[in-house]
Amino acid sequence: MTTVAQAHGLTTERLAELELELERLRAEVVSQLGAEDVAYIRRLIRIQRWAEVGGRASLFLGFLPPFWLGGVAALSLSKILDNMEIGHNVLHGQYDWTNDPALSSTEFEWDSSCPAKGWQHYHNYLHHSFTNITEKDRDLGYGVIRISGESPWSPANLGNPLYALGLALIFDQGIMLHDVDLGHVREGKKSWAEAKQSLKNGLRKSGTLAFRDYVMWPAFTGPLFLSTLAADALANVVRNIWSFIIIFCGHFPSGALEFTEEECEDESKGHWYFRQMLGSANISGGSLFHIMSGNLSFQIEHHLFPDIPARRYQQIAPQVRDICQRYGIPYNTGRLSRQFGSVIGKIFRFSLPGRRKLDASTSARPPYDRAAELVAA
Repeated sequence: MTTVAQAHGLTTERLAELELELERLRAEVVSQLGAEDVAYIRRLIRIQRWAEVGGRASLFLGFLPPFWLGGVAALSLSKILDNMEIGHNVLHGQYDWTNDPALSSTEFEWDSSCPAKGWQHYHNYLHHSFTNITEKDRDLGYGVIRISGESPWSPANLGNPLYALGLALIFDQGIMLHDVDLGHVREGKKSWAEAKQSLKNGLRKSGTLAFRDYVMWPAFTGPLFLSTLAADALANVVRNIWSFIIIFCGHFPSGALEFTEEECEDESKGHWYFRQMLGSANISGGSLFHIMSGNLSFQIEHHLFPDIPARRYQQIAPQVRDICQRYGIPYNTGRLSRQFGSVIGKIFRFSLPGRRKLDASTSARPPYDRAAELVAA
């Protein structure tokens, strides 16, 4: 078998060199962390909280369409910031070095149906450890969508587009149920007792958030109960769809490769880095877009260094891209429309029968050529 690494001309020695370069880059960034990073995340937390306050205040005038729409927009912003740039990154331990309890990955809880501890287990550990390894990375299609030709086809996969739409609308709850992992329970890979506890924790958290958004806050607005309830529901849907788009664009666009378990047995840290690069994709955009995406628009850099403050990813992206160029590793990046368009294409393509065997020899691309890209642009 020709492995993906071999197809890219990366020997064991070359992978060791890749590891050293990336470790040096990581050490350089860590040495620079300080007050500026703390000020940034605290400023974002203040903005997120004031956005929620502003949204709640606007809904007291929700009988006027501009205030209702303004309330929905502010609450959507608050929820997106809480989940993407604040919660996701704090829970990765990106600010544990500050020793601030408010920024501690072991103390933080977010506005998500998935309890923080459950998220950290299946996302921080399972997904980031086994990124794009078939049969091990459960984030490949989230057990709902056939997103790869390596997954066996069944007639149920004809519903791929509908499953994707449904998952996008309830992405927050889908993430919570993903942690329960009923699929592994059916296969006997996970005990019902373990799954039951995860489900119980998730339902308790979901119930708390549902009571807050759909009972408590609407009740405060009295006769505008239904108006506020609708605003809260729409804000949650906006957050869900946005999260779905960003996460799927970072993991499943055209060019993101998968690996077999055999290829990753006893892998070195260098091979792990290599796998993160090929299993992730970036999205180009401006500063506001990067903040709204939680800097997951730099998914490659995030998968390389998940515990480094995400605001640093834009800073190191040119260096990571240069490393990819010199090692002949594709640096998958593109506009949101391009990346999401390719995701939609895969969702429809893999809803149909057909199994494409992974051919590592055709997976390699020529080294990135910046000059050629500028000429093409």
